[in-house]
Amino acid sequence: MLEASVALFPPLCASTKDRGAATKSERRSNAPKIYTKTGDKGFSSTFTGERRPKEDGVFEALGATDELSCAIGLAREFCMDQGHAFIEELEKIQCVLQDVGSNIATPRSSARQSHINKTMFSGQPISDLECWIDKYTEELPPLTNFILPSGGKSSAALHVARSVCRRAERSVAPIVRSGEVDAEVAQFLNRLSDYLFTIARYAAMKEGSKETIYRRPE
Repeated sequence: MLEASVALFPPLCASTKDRGAATKSERRSNAPKIYTKTGDKGFSSTFTGERRPKEDGVFEALGATDELSCAIGLAREFCMDQGHAFIEELEKIQCVLQDVGSNIATPRSSARQSHINKTMFSGQPISDLECWIDKYTEELPPLTNFILPSGGKSSAALHVARSVCRRAERSVAPIVRSGEVDAEVAQFLNRLSDYLFTIARYAAMKEGSKETIYRRPE
């Protein structure tokens, strides 16, 4: 830290030109770096400051949640191209997933009350999902067959997000049972997979795309 502080100030005997050039170089060298090297030995830190192996259940759940947000983001791009009305809901869900990640990254076994207060997960997003599911279900034809991921690019991408969501839910389940994560996190992911399935069907219907029905191979 001392070396970094000294580097911010060029020698007073340097010329104006040299000082200006040095300042630009130093601004580049002192810019925040994306890499920290703190995980090179296979450990990473939770929000509470605890160091755990990267394969720890907390980081598995965090990784799955991050993948889920990425999958939703990709699906959202396809849905934007088609002008679907639910894209704002998808953006809100991605924001909620940031809160899910914060809760997962704060294991209760090492958290202080100040950590818990900052990362507590509420049940409101669960209620939002249930409301949206009911709204779209009312417009959809009854589901009488198993369907395969299909129905156009928007629908298929939402099905991919749904499957990633199921994996995120599975990764969260054990750390919820152990008391490390709020139970509402698992409930949210459970409802989210149902929501993604519903709007995948809804997207196919709105785009006039046919869903592929499962048929036993002969």
